[in-house]
Amino acid sequence: MHLVLLGDSTLDNRAYTSGGPAVIDHLSRLLPEAARATLLAVDGATTPDVDSQLDRMPTGATHGVLSVGGNDAMREIPVLDQSVGHVSAALTELSGTTQRFEKKYRACLQQVLQTDRPTTVCTIYNGAFDEPSGQQRVINAALAMWNDVILQAALDHDCPVIDLRRVCSRRDDYTRQIEPNEQGGRKIAKALFHAVLDPASSSTRIGPTGR
Repeated sequence: MHLVLLGDSTLDNRAYTSGGPAVIDHLSRLLPEAARATLLAVDGATTPDVDSQLDRMPTGATHGVLSVGGNDAMREIPVLDQSVGHVSAALTELSGTTQRFEKKYRACLQQVLQTDRPTTVCTIYNGAFDEPSGQQRVINAALAMWNDVILQAALDHDCPVIDLRRVCSRRDDYTRQIEPNEQGGRKIAKALFHAVLDPASSSTRIGPTGR
């Protein structure tokens, strides 16, 4: 088995571990001797950037993991500060952002699947935003719409999904609000390991049949 990690800093988190192990290091230690993992994900990447990552796909790769979309979402955060007259207008604005994201995400996933390798998809975690101001609740609600796009696209293609909202569920899993630190990276690596190599034991994996 040769896992390839595609996407953004969710998987390429070395810059946020204060010199400690990153996701790829934790995962490599968990894998059995005959298996390996290659990191192609790049900190800061958005859905269109995955295409260039695929250009570096190792010929011996057997499985893919895709975790992307968080940076796309961050670029849409200003819409959350817009003033609207009623809730339906706010939902209409959010719907427009998710429709744009859906088009890009489905194109990205289709490119990954064209490599003809089984692919596991990750949702976007909620991060660690300000709670007293209510910012975290707003982010959670907005990301639920974005994550529905990811879930539906993945399940339409029979791809299992790791719900990272259940993996990095503590505020101390993050640095800079949205970057997984060493602890968060360790949790992500364990989730990847169980979801791909031992799905029956995974509590964060959603299968195409509903598990």
